[in-house]
Order: sequence, then C-alpha cells, then structure tokens
Amino acid sequence: MPPKNSITSSAAYSELARQIKDWGRSLGFADVGITDTDLTDEEPKFLDWLTKGYHGEMGYMESHGLMRARPQELHPGTIRVIAARMDYLPENAGFAANLRDPNLGYISRYAGGRDYHKLMRNRLKKLGEQIDAWLIERGFTPSNFRPFVDSAPILERPLAEKAGLGWTGKHSLMLNHQAGSWFFLGELLVNLPLPVDIPIADDCGTCVACIKSCPTDAIVAPYVVDGRRCISYLTIELQGAIPEEFRPLIGNRIYGCDDCQLACPVNSGSPLSAEADFQTRQPLKLPSLLSLFAWDEATFLKQTEGSAIRRIGHKRWLRNIAVALGNAPANPDILCALKTRLTDVEVDGMVAEHIHWAITRQQGGLTTESRRTARLIRAIEKGMPRDA
Repeated sequence: MPPKNSITSSAAYSELARQIKDWGRSLGFADVGITDTDLTDEEPKFLDWLTKGYHGEMGYMESHGLMRARPQELHPGTIRVIAARMDYLPENAGFAANLRDPNLGYISRYAGGRDYHKLMRNRLKKLGEQIDAWLIERGFTPSNFRPFVDSAPILERPLAEKAGLGWTGKHSLMLNHQAGSWFFLGELLVNLPLPVDIPIADDCGTCVACIKSCPTDAIVAPYVVDGRRCISYLTIELQGAIPEEFRPLIGNRIYGCDDCQLACPVNSGSPLSAEADFQTRQPLKLPSLLSLFAWDEATFLKQTEGSAIRRIGHKRWLRNIAVALGNAPANPDILCALKTRLTDVEVDGMVAEHIHWAITRQQGGLTTESRRTARLIRAIEKGMPRDA
C-alpha cells in the first residue's frame, strides 16, 4: 500500500530522482543510482559461495541467510535502493614505494585515513532528510528511509551494479570507467517508486590481470574470491593464527591488500579523492615496520583513533607486522626487535607464535622478493595517477 498523500505522478518521481542525484553530488558522492530490490539472480551464487566455505570465519555473512539479497526484508516497505559511491584514493598514496621496500609496512589505501562508515552514513542520512523535506514541502508523507554503509546484511555490490554505478570485475570488486575501483559504496533504502537506472555491461573482456596478480591465488575463478586465501581476510578478518602457507606470500602487507586493484588497467585513470578524511594520516605514510612494531597498545589506540585499522586490535596488529618482519631481508635490528617483543609480559601466545616464525625466517636470511611483486611495481609506476 502506498503511503497516504503519496505522489501519484510519474513525472514528479522523475523530478525527485533527478533532485536526489544532484543532492548526492553536492554531498560529496561521485555518483548516485537507483534500483529496485530484486536480487533473485544473486541468491544461488551467494549460497554457493557460502556452501564452499569461502567466507571463512566471517560468520556474519551467513547469519542472516538470504536477507542479504532481500532488502525489503531488512527494512520492510522498501521498494527502491538509492546506491551511492564515494571516491577514496588518497593523494601521494605511494603504492610502488611501499611495496618495493620490504622494510616498510603496506596498508590498504582505503584505511589510511578516518573510517569511512560514519562519514558516508551521515551523508546518506542528510540525503534522506533532503528527500523528506522535498516531500513534506509538497504535502506528501516522508519516505521512511534507512541508510546503510557496510553495516547490515545487504549485498551492496549487486545493488550498486543494478543501479548503474559500474560492473563487478573478475576480482569481485565494483569497477567504474571514471573511478576504477577506488570507491566506497553506501545505500539508502526508501519506499518510493522512483524510476530505476540502467546497469552498465561487464567490460572486463578477456583481461585476467587481477587474477594473475593475487599473491595467494585467492581469485579461484573469474568473479569468485576464496576469502580464506585473501590477504585482506588474513590480516583483517581472521582472528587467530595466519596459516603458515600464506605467511611468506603476504610480504609487507600488514593491513589489507590492493594488488588486484593495482593490476587492473581500468584503474589507470582513477581520480584522487578530495575528502580530507580519506587522506593518509602522517604516521601511516611510508611507515617503517620496526617503528610500527614498537607501538604499545596505548600508542596503537591513539594513532588509529577513528581509523578502520583499530578494529583488528593491538594483538593482530603485532601478528601482522611480525609476519612482515619475517619476510623482510635479514637484519640484526629486526631480530633484536622480535626477541625483545617476546620478553613483553603481555605478549599473547598467538602473537608469540608468529614472532618465533619471524625469528626463524630472519635467522635463515629469507625474504619474499618475487618476480610477481616486481612486475606489479612496474605496472603501478606506469599506470597509476602521478600523485598516487
């Protein structure tokens, strides 16, 4: 049932849809699209992904069942999803510089600034308020909107794809001709029968650069990622010990991984973000692994305040850096730092296990330099924006 005093003219809804896109751009969104809630085609693919266990320890991916593919169940009354994207590529990202030097810590470029969730959710909330103000001004019932930014059981990428914001690449990330894949997604669920946008056709063609670039072979088939092998999963989502088979392949990536995005030719012309909150904070610019490893918990909490990095906690932070130190060239200072950390009375057993592994690697003089990393760096230097 439509709300009382609802709009009955399709022309009025078309006008509102145009206004929504204008308001979205004025709020800092790079693009806004509108789609219905039908994700029927995604349900079997999602269930197959879960059945194969590709979600690993991410139990939240299955805890709500198929509600993820049914926004109308998540927020009753929903008949349209307003999808928005916001570019996040920071200035002077230093991709090649970080990856080339195994003594530096590499942090996924989405996480160098403030956590995007709150910022985007507030912007979406403002967009919803502007929609309601437009409706109320004309004597209509408010929209009963609800914003989401990676904070509820909802399949964001398929909705954004249907809304015309881009297409899903073979690395399973959203791609856009103008922005590549360096953007965040958010949704506003509404009960308004707005006109929907036309999806963009898949434009990856025969390219498999992302698949070949993955250090751990996590992209097990085009468009399918085994999360259990993904470095982002291993360094962020995984609670316990990182399987030994993956540790040498992680290199100096201590929080997330951008390799599949860096190898993607669509990203060669990606724009830099103007959002101050998305710029890399100073302590995380070309950071020395040894300096990061020296942070006690209080320092970690202070330096990561408002950052997505804080969610992994100090123990997993040390775990990840220990692995990276084990992959670095043999260095007496690294060996000393590892052994010193073992004397910390608060050192966790899981962290200690990774430190012992790193000590063994350092004593054996092992490194993780590979031809694949060298090729990736050359590609970055050739194709990425100058300031990135």
